[in-house]
Amino acid sequence: MKARIYITLKSGVLDPQGKAVQQALASLGFHEVQDVRIGKYIELELEKNSKERIKEMCEKLLANTVIESYRFEVEK
Repeated sequence: MKARIYITLKSGVLDPQGKAVQQALASLGFHEVQDVRIGKYIELELEKNSKERIKEMCEKLLANTVIESYRFEVEK
């Protein structure tokens, strides 16, 4: 089975990478972009479905839960 994990900065946390991308888009003429937030996408191939184990992986290693939020979906 495959797990897809999406990690994003919590609202209120500064995102300098997102700001740099927004400014670069504006310099290329894409002025309609109001804000950019950069996150991470992780895919895991797993032997069995265990949402609790995936949550444990996210909280112990994959996401910094002080500044990041995460969600995941599981594909069988």
